[in-house]
Amino acid sequence: MNLQHLKIDRTWTLFLDRDGVINCRIVDDYVKTWDQFEFLPGVLDSLRRFHQLFGRVIVVTNQQGIGKGLMSEKDVEAVHQRMMEEIGIAGGRVDAVFCSPHLRSEKSFMRKPNIGMALKARRQFSDILLNRSFMAGDSLSDMIFGRRAGMKTILISADPAIAKKHPRQIDYLFPDLISFANAI
Repeated sequence: MNLQHLKIDRTWTLFLDRDGVINCRIVDDYVKTWDQFEFLPGVLDSLRRFHQLFGRVIVVTNQQGIGKGLMSEKDVEAVHQRMMEEIGIAGGRVDAVFCSPHLRSEKSFMRKPNIGMALKARRQFSDILLNRSFMAGDSLSDMIFGRRAGMKTILISADPAIAKKHPRQIDYLFPDLISFANAI
């Protein structure tokens, strides 16, 4: 799938989910420390390419492990700081990480699929145009978040059945981040 027809330039913003897109998801658990964080294959190369293409690269992540008391906001901030440093060393860039510590049951406006983190990013970076943005994530929640915010959505999944079940939520499907980067 080729996205070159969109003529992506520095006026575009890329929103990325974290777990399952940037780093390995820990099944039935949470990344609580840097030692548990593992970049997925091709991610650092992808982020280097995205740095050249997009005006902004923003990470938006639900981290309800904080709300469950399994880790602190400070723990998660330390993981994000180290993640951003490693991305920078590899030649990439993440402009900001927005994190929702809320439990799913709280139905917080800041938790995806609600769009609070997108609006917060736009308040912090006035050059963000949500209609010139992508949301790349690995869950239906990410796709609904992107669609509600007016973004183009990219499902990062090796399972095309998800896209077939929810075609109105998903604009593009790629098996991993590097495949998306190579299509631009």
